[in-house]
Amino acid sequence: MASSTQIKALMQSHIDKDDDRFLSVALQVAAHEARNGHGKLAQELKQLVDKAKKNSQLDLPVSIANSVKDSTGLLTTSHPKLRFNDLIVSSNVKDRLKRLVKEQKFLSTLKNHGLSPRRKLLLVGKPGTGKTYTASVLAGELGFPLFEVRLDAVITKYLGESSAKLRQIFDAIRDVRGVYFFDEFDALGSHRGSNNDVGEARRILNSFLQMIEQDNSNSVIMCATNHIEALDHALFRRFDDVIHYELPSDHEIVLLFKSRLHSYVAKNFSWRKLASMSYGLSNAEITLAANDAIKEMLIHDQNSITISMLQSAIEDRKNISQHLTL
Repeated sequence: MASSTQIKALMQSHIDKDDDRFLSVALQVAAHEARNGHGKLAQELKQLVDKAKKNSQLDLPVSIANSVKDSTGLLTTSHPKLRFNDLIVSSNVKDRLKRLVKEQKFLSTLKNHGLSPRRKLLLVGKPGTGKTYTASVLAGELGFPLFEVRLDAVITKYLGESSAKLRQIFDAIRDVRGVYFFDEFDALGSHRGSNNDVGEARRILNSFLQMIEQDNSNSVIMCATNHIEALDHALFRRFDDVIHYELPSDHEIVLLFKSRLHSYVAKNFSWRKLASMSYGLSNAEITLAANDAIKEMLIHDQNSITISMLQSAIEDRKNISQHLTL
């Protein structure tokens, strides 16, 4: 017979819609019955748990965007297959992301000891440094769907409507486990006391602060911003981790070019020269420069990409970047 503690844990996990914890407790009950000599019952319980796990893997979460009462849709959905090997960032950033994934995979164990895994992240850094890509990588590593929040659909001029739409998103976060990504988050998180602020903007931010603090789901929530200085300081304590993204180092620049160009260059290609050429470019700009060089090679029917082709492509990207920052 299951103990009173196990029965209460089963009921609470059912109420919380925490399937992982429910199945974990069910296995504990099976082990308890086996120790008491009820081998047949224990085996039947284990088989039921195994069947439930298989069903949960087959029953993939679907996009809830179509069910939201909003004609534009609040979320876009994808199922990324990317992994950490595809992400080129500093070792510090990658280690902190891996820590989140590991804690997520031990969710049941942590919750059984009254602990919660990391699942609310704030990503900070210049455009193109890998923040959006990270959301896809984490979704791929966890095997979760990626839901990207469309802030243009959330923020409206009508009183109270934006907060209502935020509530729909947080309802989805609770009901469908996944990675939920709020890009350009500073649109929501500007200083509540800033001079150009308006009442509705303050209400949206206050609603978000309340919802993210009260959220006890098993989903991963990721917010990204290019302008950390614009964020209200009250936001930071709502996140489990704040991760800073920098422009790529020399080593990372070479890895970015190699990942894109390894099959298009000669065996004796001098990769090291690219680091000094590309200083100041973001991850995204380096990828674009590599793509430009590939196009140049194909259009002119060349056998491989040369340093001069890449130098030209890199200079073009630097010129574009300078114009954008003026």
